[in-house]
Amino acid sequence: MGKRNSTFKNIMVTLGCTVFAGVYVLGGGYVVSSVLDHDGDASPAWLERVEIHVDESASNNVIADSSVTSNAIAEASGANGGENNNFNSGDSLQKPRFDEKEQETETETESDLETEQETLSEEETESEQETDAESSKQSKEKKDETEEKDEGNSAAVKHVEVLQQEDRALAVVTDVTAVVKTAMPCVVSITNEYTAYDYWYDEEYDEQVNGSGIVVAQSDEELLIVTNYHVIEDNNNLYVQFIDDEEAIAYVKGSSPENDLAIVSVFLDDMSDKTLESIAIAALGDSESLQVGEPAIAIGNSLGYGQSVTTGVISALNRNVFADGPEINQGYLIQTDAAINPGNSGGALLNVKGEVIGINSSKIADYVIEGMGYAIPISTAKPIIEDLMQRETKKKVPVEERAFLGITGTDVIEEAIARYEMPEGVYVSNVLEDTAADEAGITKGDIIIYIDGEKITRMAQLQELLEYYAAGTEVEVVLMRPGNGEYKERTVDVMLGYRKE
Repeated sequence: MGKRNSTFKNIMVTLGCTVFAGVYVLGGGYVVSSVLDHDGDASPAWLERVEIHVDESASNNVIADSSVTSNAIAEASGANGGENNNFNSGDSLQKPRFDEKEQETETETESDLETEQETLSEEETESEQETDAESSKQSKEKKDETEEKDEGNSAAVKHVEVLQQEDRALAVVTDVTAVVKTAMPCVVSITNEYTAYDYWYDEEYDEQVNGSGIVVAQSDEELLIVTNYHVIEDNNNLYVQFIDDEEAIAYVKGSSPENDLAIVSVFLDDMSDKTLESIAIAALGDSESLQVGEPAIAIGNSLGYGQSVTTGVISALNRNVFADGPEINQGYLIQTDAAINPGNSGGALLNVKGEVIGINSSKIADYVIEGMGYAIPISTAKPIIEDLMQRETKKKVPVEERAFLGITGTDVIEEAIARYEMPEGVYVSNVLEDTAADEAGITKGDIIIYIDGEKITRMAQLQELLEYYAAGTEVEVVLMRPGNGEYKERTVDVMLGYRKE
């Protein structure tokens, strides 16, 4: 009994080992087979589970690329272990289901494109026939629409057009020799000798100031020169120097302090023939046609060193520089960046033709200011110049022969003009007995506004004017006399007398 159990046990062990060995061998073979299949480029196992569906209606459709079809069939056959080898060269390889929609979309797109191309081709043919007949009409309509659009959009900013400057305008920046050669003979230097007062030492002394002038006319006896009033103001003696450096004494013919203009004359008898041949009368231009930016040339006796030339442009028009000075009426000045220095006053501001367009008048002097000079427009100055030229040339008479009016007076200040509505002029504060004024009926409170046709604004101006009249000369005096709360104009004739000691 014990022997039989031992035999049975041995048999069962042997069978178990055999089964285990078989399973081990089969498992190892499967692994080796799998490795060998991958090394041999076998198709992956998942391909066996892909369902292949063949569209019978498309069985006669053959893919154009035969090499692709053959490779696909071979791969499918190999993946199924040689089974289902019923594909042949006449069969069409069907794509997987997830590509069906894309294929349908591509087919529809191609069909739509072909249809659209045919439609466009027909439309283009018809359009070509109509285009030639309507092309000119459409162009005209587009042009009209553009013009209407531009007119409707007037607020649109326009582009700056490049201007074609004249050669004459371009040359002025670098070469003004022709202009200077033409205009220099008509510009003169003026020296004013006057008496100054030193308040520190309480004494008077002789002084002189330099300016410029422009020759504007010639009469049978005189050469007439326009300048600024402040150039000849308070003069004891005036001298004019011409282009040939010859000098002659000059006399005041007329002045307009409120416009800062004056006319001085030089008698022809005081000039040599050589000087007369070297000078010229200026050509007066039109300042009303000036434009900002056009060239400007200034000639004058800068700093008293003699005639010099500066260039620039018209910087601005109608400037009011002396707005705070009621005695000066200059709200119309030309502004230029051509250098205007002391001594240039009364000189010429010229255009590129050599015409006088302005009379250099002043410069704003300050360490923060550069290139701001001013000139009186010649179109504004012309009527004033013509009026001053008609006056009689006045020469200062010796002190012992000078006329005496016989009043004491003071200037009517701006505050009195504004508050009491007093006229501008010289207020008569006192009239001396048995003098010319007393005999003519001038009384205290009268305001003298004109003497012999010349406007009077200051007492110093009245005294200066009387230096040109000799005792025994009759003059016309215009005055304003108060009465019933207002001033009325009155004219009296005054026979000037001698000053009584």
